[in-house]
Amino acid sequence: MASLKDVAKLANVSMMTVSRALNEPDRLKKETYERVMTAVKKLNYVSDLSARKIRGAKSTMNTIGVLALDTMTTPFSVEITLSIEETARAHGWSSFLVNMFSNDDPEQIVDLLMAHRPNGIIYTTMGLRQVPVPKKLRSLPCVLANCESLTDKLASYIPDDESGQYAGVKALLQAGYRNLLCINLPQGLVASHRRRAGIERACRAFSIDPGRVIHHYLPGDDRHYLDAADIVNHYLAAEKPTFDAIVCGNDRVAFVVYQALLTQGIRIPQDIAVLGYDNMVGTGELFIPPLSTVQLPHYEIGRLSAMHIINGETHQNTVFVDSPYLARKSL
Repeated sequence: MASLKDVAKLANVSMMTVSRALNEPDRLKKETYERVMTAVKKLNYVSDLSARKIRGAKSTMNTIGVLALDTMTTPFSVEITLSIEETARAHGWSSFLVNMFSNDDPEQIVDLLMAHRPNGIIYTTMGLRQVPVPKKLRSLPCVLANCESLTDKLASYIPDDESGQYAGVKALLQAGYRNLLCINLPQGLVASHRRRAGIERACRAFSIDPGRVIHHYLPGDDRHYLDAADIVNHYLAAEKPTFDAIVCGNDRVAFVVYQALLTQGIRIPQDIAVLGYDNMVGTGELFIPPLSTVQLPHYEIGRLSAMHIINGETHQNTVFVDSPYLARKSL
């Protein structure tokens, strides 16, 4: 990573002049300022907040910087950042979080993160995504948590969605259910394709034609969960439902499905079974009967990502983290 001294050398000025260009540009001649900023841009230099500390102040604690894209806007992924902090503390490290929202300028947010001079970076997102990785992040050890890179080969820790969905549907089929209605997350999401593959693998394992499974994909807007009720009611309008189990894209979809079934006097699981996905924080046991679901391993993803930085691991593999089936009472 470029230093203030590197910029000064390239611009052929003093370090004090570089400092003034960054903090008090009005005190410099235009041509001097432009020469310094050209060097800054060429070296991808970002200012060091630690250089502003009182002279003699020193910190020896290693630090993980967390770049969180939409992660802290919802309770569903908060366990990732919680786990990173707890893991860092347990190993004598510290961590700090910089939020980035979809409408932010990535360059500015990354500069803010890098200005704290972390020893390593974890880039995490809300919901499994494929994302471009800002170039500046590659100047330090960098690992992706709950996302995959579109631009660079980097170590990634993500949920094993195919195996998780396979385990949940396998439990349904072992319980004797054979006719599945699947209300999937929007079709463009990374997880949707992998989870469908898990459904089809489970069906084949039980000699069931995957083509017999009814699939619906919810639209991508914020209120798409409510459409699950319309899907269920459409099939219930027939004299006899064509399904005996509903596979839900997540636990919020399952919550809507519960209301649609119970309103019609349908018993869960005696008449129709329901399988969720996510193990939504704080709500699994609030379903009546308690919802059988698949655990999104957010806490473990955070722990493994932090340990990747702490242990100085250098592999660039995608690690699929186990998403276990949680048996409750809805199957």
